[in-house]
Amino acid sequence: MRFKHSAIAAALLIVTCASHAAEQYPSKVIRMIVPLAPGGTGDTLARTVGDEMSKTLGTNIVVDNRPGAGGLIGTQTVAAAAPDGYTLINVSPSHVITPALYSGKTYDPIKDFDAVIHIANTYQIIVAHPSMPAKNLKELIAMAKATPGKLSYGSAGTGSATHLNMELFKSMAGVDITHIPYKGSTFARMDTVGGQVQLAMDGLLPVLPLIKEGKLRPLGLTSSKRSAIAPDIPTIGETVPGYATDTWYGILVPAKTPKPIIATLHGAALKAMNTPATAARLKQLGTDPVGGTSEQFAKLIGSEAKLWAKVVQVSGAKVN
Repeated sequence: MRFKHSAIAAALLIVTCASHAAEQYPSKVIRMIVPLAPGGTGDTLARTVGDEMSKTLGTNIVVDNRPGAGGLIGTQTVAAAAPDGYTLINVSPSHVITPALYSGKTYDPIKDFDAVIHIANTYQIIVAHPSMPAKNLKELIAMAKATPGKLSYGSAGTGSATHLNMELFKSMAGVDITHIPYKGSTFARMDTVGGQVQLAMDGLLPVLPLIKEGKLRPLGLTSSKRSAIAPDIPTIGETVPGYATDTWYGILVPAKTPKPIIATLHGAALKAMNTPATAARLKQLGTDPVGGTSEQFAKLIGSEAKLWAKVVQVSGAKVN
């Protein structure tokens, strides 16, 4: 009986301590892991929203880039972190792609995390080195079919959204283009500009200045609609009927993070997104801000996990 009462007392103590910690939150620096290389769309969004959240929370949010293995390295770090609200992660579709892609144990994109907020949807694009004879997507498809396996494209890494978006395009267009994985879009972009690879799948935001300078040629957006900041660039779906994948970004925390802490983070993020300066910045970045509830973001992640598991299966892409 004494053991039973002691167990109950210990459980109550844990609950009390957790509640107290939530009430005092935050009391130290918060780390936001970005499982991508610096300079990309996800990194820019994380820093833009994180800086503004810091003002509301009264503590710094430090961005920690952990690229590699399609986001696996950074994401596993967060999955294993304490659920205390001091370790966040800014995720993209790679979050649900990677577990379907790797044959070994990775993480559960749903069970190992709790959703905080859906920040925005962005655009990905196929770009080419300007020396490429293909001036548009139709010509690229014809060229790839005439020389199967001869063309190559760079991505942010095996299992990244840039990888699977391109593999989906290859499958639907019926072409064979060799995949060259990099440790982040920045490196793939640099090699495409340098001509080491002919093509890249990348975010629209970081390549737009290079497109305007004539260093890269735009071929097609992965999204279901054209971008307001680049309305002249067609979507892939305009050439390959039925192709459309929207790229989302949002914040997660380790599973079992106290709900009051999640609510605090959600409120700070939503406020950050709606401040005039941040809203203007998000528009300038060419994103479509979303917001919504934590539950809505969790539902999206669940549906995306099912979608990309099918894409991985159809593409035959696997990593040991």
